[in-house]
Amino acid sequence: MKPIAVFRHSLTEGPGHIATYMKGIGRDIRVIAIDCGDDVPRDPAEFAGLCFMGGPMSVNDPLPWITEVLALIRAAMDADIPVIGHCLGGQLMSKALGGVITANPVKEIGWREVQLQDGQARKWFGDRAGFLSFHWHGETFSLPDGCELLLSSDVCTNQAWVRGKHLAMQCHVEMTEAMVREWCVGGAAEIRAASAQPTVQSPQQMQQDLEARVAALHAVADATYAQWSKGLKD
Repeated sequence: MKPIAVFRHSLTEGPGHIATYMKGIGRDIRVIAIDCGDDVPRDPAEFAGLCFMGGPMSVNDPLPWITEVLALIRAAMDADIPVIGHCLGGQLMSKALGGVITANPVKEIGWREVQLQDGQARKWFGDRAGFLSFHWHGETFSLPDGCELLLSSDVCTNQAWVRGKHLAMQCHVEMTEAMVREWCVGGAAEIRAASAQPTVQSPQQMQQDLEARVAALHAVADATYAQWSKGLKD
């Protein structure tokens, strides 16, 4: 079977739980380390699916690889190869389809509830009204034409959309305990700078009941990745 391409844009924002899930169902992943200068593949048909992770940059930054990634996303969708995006990855998918990425009214850093919308949301996130997800973003994507809104939070309306077998998320369902702890250290300056906003949690708040919170998030992520995996190419 073809591997799944996982695009890493920052050393600390790797595949996380999606790597664990894919290993469990016998699927290989190939990490494309953009942060280390790996080239963006030109042919999406090399892969069973494309997975885009987060990153501290903006999709509006003049980075040379962004244009190449946007073209790859469009090519994959045109070829019916499934694409999934987490945070920056979801923003890349949105921009590739003509959406715009702008500043969110507030930063959303830490654990916060998201609510499922009517329609296909339960097919992608399980039979629940909402769940406690992890967040780390200051920007938000618009909903591209032909896409269905799946998730919202009280401070960020567009938390996830779907178009066919392609899923874009603003929130981070891929988190592991180690990732949360690492981000709290690496993002300490950003947390301090934004600490006046009630939507930004302290490292202590983010790590409270961490094992239970991550386990619950993994249950949601498993449902999400199971649905996305149905579209993977052989």
